[in-house]
Amino acid sequence: MNNKNRIIFTLICSFLIFAVSMFRILTESLSSIPLLAAYTLAIGGFFGVVANGVLLKRLNS
Repeated sequence: MNNKNRIIFTLICSFLIFAVSMFRILTESLSSIPLLAAYTLAIGGFFGVVANGVLLKRLNS
């Protein structure tokens, strides 16, 4: 797996973590995930999306 594929894979995974966490926070329908964990995962997922987006942009230019 080359570097570009790894960055794309982690970008997608970070976005999925962020999306599921935000879904839990906004709808409160996934009661299996505690609210504190959802906030923590949302923040971490957001940082992951931003960081991997910057890395992908640097790699392409």
